[in-house]
Amino acid sequence: MSYQNAARLDATMRPVRRAVRRPMQAAGAVALFALSLPAMATPLFLTLDPAGPVARSERYTLIVDAIIMSAIVIPTIVLTVIFLRRYRASNTKAGYAPAWSRSIGLEIAMWGIPLIAVGLLSYVVYTGTQASDPYHPGAIEDHPAASSQPALNIDVIALDWRWLFVYPEQHIATLHTLELPVNRPVRFHLTSATVTNSFFIPRLAGQIYVMPGMHTQQLLQADQRGTYTGFSAAQSGAGFSWMRFKTHVVAPAAFQSWVARVKTSSQHLTDARYEQLAQPTIDTQGKPQYFSSVAPGLFDHVIDEVRAGKVYPTHLFAGKKMK
Repeated sequence: MSYQNAARLDATMRPVRRAVRRPMQAAGAVALFALSLPAMATPLFLTLDPAGPVARSERYTLIVDAIIMSAIVIPTIVLTVIFLRRYRASNTKAGYAPAWSRSIGLEIAMWGIPLIAVGLLSYVVYTGTQASDPYHPGAIEDHPAASSQPALNIDVIALDWRWLFVYPEQHIATLHTLELPVNRPVRFHLTSATVTNSFFIPRLAGQIYVMPGMHTQQLLQADQRGTYTGFSAAQSGAGFSWMRFKTHVVAPAAFQSWVARVKTSSQHLTDARYEQLAQPTIDTQGKPQYFSSVAPGLFDHVIDEVRAGKVYPTHLFAGKKMK
């Protein structure tokens, strides 16, 4: 084929390629969005299906906030479309008022409605935050479904890239799995041995950041038996995608039996064993591990070590193979 013929063919096919390319690009964008919807929607759907008083309080705050904001956003979108259509250049019936300067009614609407909305949002957010504040003594007790049982304390240590759970009163620990008794308050004490993470069990409690060298708290109560998904909601490195765990909520008697079984484990969470677990590890299988004893004061020891400058280097980009 000569150069002239090839050029003519190219010129002829260019509109066809352009006409095909645009729908394909649009279809690709729609497909990418559709594929990403489950990842984006799953935490939201789980949050809207609470299984405890703290999670129900957070769902109420989320829904009320969405309704108040929709009362502003939806009319704004509708009015924008109306104005664009009514005052377009081709519409000669729109009218022309060069001497127009102000409208008291419009001024009141423009300033009054946002001020009312901000005031309502502030009230809802403040009361909702107080109702689920883990540092508030009545965060559980003030709920109608609250239990009068004493809270179960659990120490949570975020590692690269796993969750370590220590039951200080039972002197046991687990990795990748969490066991809770139903209808009993649970108070988490959280810290990180490495970088900032976010502890999140959507159906039981909202996310809370877990920071190195700091001690934070979270509070929840599960009033339905079942298995709930927990994970890190903050990107924290190469193994972040596998930083998930199962939360098993069982009857009180079943919880006591589970504690007794864990106490028979041959593994012990000594200081040396903890140092092994703290090394950066991409654990794609997430197989649970159980420890029948725990080194005394491990949680405080982790905080002190981080504050003293203790780090666990990640060799992923240095050519060294991780576990």
